[in-house]
Amino acid sequence: MKEIVLDTETTGISIKDGHRIVEIGCIELDNLVPINKFHSYLNPERKVSEKAFEVHGYSDEFLSKQKKFSEIVNDFLNFIEGKNLIIHNAEFDIAHLNNELSLIGENKISNKIIDTLELARSKFPGSSSSLDALCKRYRIDNSRRVQHTALIDCDLLAKVYINLIDQKEPTLNFKDEQNFEANKSNAEILYFKKIITPSKDEISKHQKYLKNHLKKNYF
Repeated sequence: MKEIVLDTETTGISIKDGHRIVEIGCIELDNLVPINKFHSYLNPERKVSEKAFEVHGYSDEFLSKQKKFSEIVNDFLNFIEGKNLIIHNAEFDIAHLNNELSLIGENKISNKIIDTLELARSKFPGSSSSLDALCKRYRIDNSRRVQHTALIDCDLLAKVYINLIDQKEPTLNFKDEQNFEANKSNAEILYFKKIITPSKDEISKHQKYLKNHLKKNYF
């Protein structure tokens, strides 16, 4: 099953105040193994708020040289088409994405959304459900997260998501595009459960051992 882990960075919190997206990051998972990515910085055509700059560190000068959302929208929509979107605090990201789509006359996102914030709150009621807190809970190294960047947050969220749904974490690391083809070819090898069935002779010996052990220690 293919899913998309998605994260955005913005000029500020509320679209009602005219805030826009400055970065989109996506990691595609195939049966929980990262196989592909989509990433783009964006020119928001407005200034970044001071608080947002403290979070992601993208300056107005840097962003002014990037593509506009309208220039990357087709590639982005093709990348996520027909796949579940895994997002932490999905309400925020989806609101901003739908706002960008609305501004250029495109339809809203209709993908199925899996909100890891809601999953975490349901699983650990009363506990902090921030991405950093979940990384700490699951012993995921988030030392690279000095500032919020979309691809780093997607990488961390993919690992958190695997733990939230009680699956074994993949042994592959999402590092760069050179790993994708290797991931594709090794995916089926990495995901299996080996079941070892004891022989009749082994079962018989085990039963004799238990019988003698119980008599010796408890009777």
